[in-house]
Amino acid sequence: MLLCNHVQFVDCLPSSSYNSTNNYKKMKKKVRKKLHPVSTVAKTEEIRVCTNRTCRRQGSFQTLEIIKDLSPPNISVNSSGCLGRCGAGPNVVFLPQGIIVGHCGTAASAARVIARHSDDAIDDAAIRNALDALALRKRAEAEIDQANFSQAEILLSQAIHLKSFGGLHNMYKYRSCVRLAMGNYSGALEDAHEALNLAPQYVEGYMCEGDALVAMEQYDAAEKSYSLCLEIDPTIRHSKPFKSRVAKLQEKLIGANMPYGQQ
Repeated sequence: MLLCNHVQFVDCLPSSSYNSTNNYKKMKKKVRKKLHPVSTVAKTEEIRVCTNRTCRRQGSFQTLEIIKDLSPPNISVNSSGCLGRCGAGPNVVFLPQGIIVGHCGTAASAARVIARHSDDAIDDAAIRNALDALALRKRAEAEIDQANFSQAEILLSQAIHLKSFGGLHNMYKYRSCVRLAMGNYSGALEDAHEALNLAPQYVEGYMCEGDALVAMEQYDAAEKSYSLCLEIDPTIRHSKPFKSRVAKLQEKLIGANMPYGQQ
C-alpha cells in the first residue's frame, strides 16, 4: 500500500538512456513539471527506497546507502516495502509529496535523487564529484577501522576539498573524530563547527563538538553541546554512545569539583 494519497511518477534515467531525442525532451519537460512541488511547495521530510524483492535485485540497497550518505540530516532516509511499478525500479518515494522516482539503480541516479533538493543547478560533473568524495570517505572509514588516523585525515581532506553538494557535513564529522583521536583538539572542534554550519540540526556534529570540548577541558561548554543533542533528538539519551559521553563528562566534572548540571 502506498504511503501517501497523491502519487506522481518520474524517471531518474539520464538522457543517454533514451534512444529518441523527442522522447527525452518530453521526459525532461515532464520531470521539471513533476519536480516543481518538491522544491517549492512541500518540504520533503522523508525519502523511502523500496527494498522489496524486485527492486533489491535491481540494486536498491546501494541506492539506499548512497542517498543516506548524501542527504542532509533533516531528511529521514529509510527502506520501504513495494511502491509498485516494479519494472521501473529501484523506486524511491519523496514524502509527504508522494512523488515516486524510478530507475535509481546506479550510483549516479541515486545521487540525482538528492541533487534535486539542492537550490543550485547540479550537472553531471557535480554528480561525479559527489561520488568521488563519497568514495574517498569510504576509504577513510576503512583506515579509521585500522586506526590509521593519519591516512584517514588525508583522505577526508581530499574528500572535503571536492566540495560535494551532499554529505559534506558527514565528511567534516569524520575528520573531527580523526583529529580528536590524533590529539588535534582545536582542529577537531573546528571541523565540528564546519559540520554544524552546513547542518545546524546535525546531532552528531554537536556530539563531536562536545567531545572536543571535553578533551580541551571546557566542561561547561561540552555539557551545552550534549544538551543540544537531546533537544534535537530526545531519544538519543537511551543510546550507549551518548550515555558513555555523559558518564565521562560527569567524571570530569566531579574531578574538577563541578557537579553535573550545577556549574
